[in-house]
Amino acid sequence: MSRLSPEEEKSKRAIFDGMSAKGRKRILNKGYDEWDPFQKPKDPLDMRIDKNRNTAVKLVKEFLQTCSHEKYSNAYGRGAWDICVGIIGDSERHTAMYEFSCWYRDFLGNGKDE
Repeated sequence: MSRLSPEEEKSKRAIFDGMSAKGRKRILNKGYDEWDPFQKPKDPLDMRIDKNRNTAVKLVKEFLQTCSHEKYSNAYGRGAWDICVGIIGDSERHTAMYEFSCWYRDFLGNGKDE
């Protein structure tokens, strides 16, 4: 961590002293000197944007607009949302689900399901 000014060090200590015992223990286990209470939190929206700057909300909305109303349900929409966020977030689990789905579609298309 970069060097803190005396005012920042005082603020850091005040934040630490104001924490619960469990919180202080967690910080001490990781290392008080490395702890940065002034670090900006990650914006969840940054994690929900794909390589082309499309948001997960936009992608899912566009996908669901292509679906027939008979097919759509809340569970279907939640599934689309889950896999969209997982793929955008580069989740190995969701990538595997997507790749298996593509493989299975091709498998069925080649008549190998018999």
